[in-house]
Amino acid sequence: MKATKLAVIIGNRDFFPDKLVTEARQDIQAVFAEMGIDAVVLAEEDTKLGGVETWEDAKKCAALFKAHADEIDGILVLLPNFGDEKGVADTVKLSGLHVPILVQAYPDDLSQFNIERRRDSFCGKVSACNNLRQYGYPFSLTELHTVAPTSDSFKADLKKFVGVCRVVNGLKNARLGAIGTRPNAFITVRYSEKLLQASGTHVCTVDLSEILGAANKLADDDPKVKAKLDEVNAYVPTGGVPSPALVKMAKLGIVLDDWTAANEVDATAFQCWDAIQQHYGINACALMSMMGNKLMPSACEVDVAGAAAMYALQLASGTPSALVDWNNNYADDPDKCVLFHCGNWPKSFYGEDVQMAYADVLATTLGQKNTYGALAGRAPSGPVSFARISTDDVSGKIRTYVADGMMTDDPLKTFGSRAVVDVPGLQSLLRYVCKNGFEHHVAMNASHSAAVLAEAFETYLGWDVYWHRE
Repeated sequence: MKATKLAVIIGNRDFFPDKLVTEARQDIQAVFAEMGIDAVVLAEEDTKLGGVETWEDAKKCAALFKAHADEIDGILVLLPNFGDEKGVADTVKLSGLHVPILVQAYPDDLSQFNIERRRDSFCGKVSACNNLRQYGYPFSLTELHTVAPTSDSFKADLKKFVGVCRVVNGLKNARLGAIGTRPNAFITVRYSEKLLQASGTHVCTVDLSEILGAANKLADDDPKVKAKLDEVNAYVPTGGVPSPALVKMAKLGIVLDDWTAANEVDATAFQCWDAIQQHYGINACALMSMMGNKLMPSACEVDVAGAAAMYALQLASGTPSALVDWNNNYADDPDKCVLFHCGNWPKSFYGEDVQMAYADVLATTLGQKNTYGALAGRAPSGPVSFARISTDDVSGKIRTYVADGMMTDDPLKTFGSRAVVDVPGLQSLLRYVCKNGFEHHVAMNASHSAAVLAEAFETYLGWDVYWHRE
């Protein structure tokens, strides 16, 4: 993922010590260098020490931001002293930027509570936030009202903010691919293209017959087919999978790669049953897993909103996401459950025992020979985040929920792609899911990213959010 670039506004008020502005610049430069963040900030000679205070300062700072508008992911407001609240808001307005904003304020040191070092940033932050709200700009806050940029607390705030920027900017410009139509029985994955589009997320569609038709036209000895076949065989162990099925996967993989590249899609939702098994003779799970492992999430059953949630989690963490079913209770433990799907999770979700096989459940009706291509394996213990995006046509809103938990090593003897998770207060979360008519699918990511998504969804995208915390 590309390096984050933040526009930095250093607020100033002239009857406070100028050296506080200089120190703030030095502090944030050191923190940005440590965290790999690029800055767009006034030079010290552009205004008094590069701070923003007057109308003229705001115009200069805004002009700089405009010149780099296509590169800027977010805005950081630094208040080494009270700052000029109007100067901050004017800069944002004149810049024309509509990106996430983080407001920071320095703490005062009681041992230096004198005219030479007193900051009053505590109060200035309240005024800056007031002005931003008056101007109509949503913004984020640090965990502590005042916090030094060099502290671990602020670095955690900044890391979260960078994730928020990626999620907001990513979803506002996302292109999702709907490959085929949803299975007839799965009205649970209905969604509104128009509501997604209103938030900036565009959906590209293609009929599955076009994809399968193009795959069938490829010759077995085509060099591209051989290259893709090598990639499939190198991805996970394929012993026991018939060679004709692997060749079909290679052909389908080429067509999917070409279509996603031509349409510049960021994530896909695929018609994974049962037309592909009936008329092409494989499961697409392994190919979907391969795309997800390359940071192009692919959701089952044309669950486009689920693909959006997968992409959001990926943007927050920088790691692959998977789509799962809330599937089974785990004995009588109310905070644990079993997650399951046929086998399209990115291989980063599996332990060393992952392998390609046929889809056990689908094979009961479609036959083993038509369902090769699913991955089977167990997710190891570690952090996990959940997210669901759902378009509510009746209310005209996008509704979401997010939660964090842990994947566990609890014993589990079954087939397919599976995991045991522990979510504090799981019964409360599941009650919310059911009472509010959410889908049985949920996106998961091997991280703790719920806080990032909650901030991005609610503050900047204006979506309804339930953040499960117990």
